[in-house]
Formats: sequence, C-alpha cells, structure tokens
Amino acid sequence: MTEISLLDASDIRVLKILQRDASLSIADIAKEAGMSQTPCWRRIKKLKEAGIIKQVAAQVDREAVGLSFLAYAFVKLTVPSRENMETFDKLVDRWPEVVTCERITGAVDYLIKVVARDIKAYDDFLRLKLLDNSLVSDVQSRIVVSTIKETIALPLRES
Repeated sequence: MTEISLLDASDIRVLKILQRDASLSIADIAKEAGMSQTPCWRRIKKLKEAGIIKQVAAQVDREAVGLSFLAYAFVKLTVPSRENMETFDKLVDRWPEVVTCERITGAVDYLIKVVARDIKAYDDFLRLKLLDNSLVSDVQSRIVVSTIKETIALPLRES
C-alpha cells in the first residue's frame, strides 16, 4: 500500500460519495464532487493504488439472503502466543460465518462477528469450528436482538 500523506477536500468529497454509492458513474461522481471527469477518474485511481479504497463491493442485506442470526463472540486463546494468534488468524480467515475479526486487549483475545441462518447453525459453528481446536479456551457469545445502525461509511471530514 502506498501512503498518501494528506487527503485534500476533493479526495474527501469523492470518498464520501463512493461510500454512499460506489455504483455511480465517474460522470455522476465528478458532477457531485464539483470536478470534471478525467481528474475525478485519476483521483479515484490514485486512491485505489494507495490502498485508501480497499475494494468496491455490493453490501448485501444478510436477512434477505437467509442469514438472520447475528452474534458477537469474545474468544480467549489457551495460550495467546504469536504462533497461536497467527494460526487462529488463518483459521478465522477460512470461516465464512465470521464477517469481522478483531484482536483486542483485555480479558479476551478476539472479538468476532458471526452471521448464520439461525441459532442451530451458530451452535454448529461454535462446536464444530470455533471450539473444535486446542487454541481456544473460552468463548462468550452475545446474540444480537436488533440492529440499530449498520454502515461501512467512515466519518470523513473535509479539513
């Protein structure tokens, strides 16, 4: 990833537009950002090359595709060594049910966000994947009963 030392106001405007709707045409993005198409296209290309725009993807409604169960699991490793953490990181990457995994500080080592069809599918995930290895010593689950806000948009500010 190339680092852009400072994002200017035009970068921020373009990023805000893309966070809201990345399916817009370059012409529409440029118009809304107050610039012409070629400089807008170059700016987006630069932001992608720098790794600031990591990917462009559709945000799918999980409930509409039958994934109505959502839980957060606090995971404690048996021994939180570098080797065990690297091994656990690789395991989590292979589990499609885990949509977010964060290594955290405190009494547990990881916080993972898990989606599933239902509580039975989540129980299967816990028993057959998460707890079925010697790396994990404890899991505490928090089941989501209602999602109040869900966004991928970052709170960007124009300087």
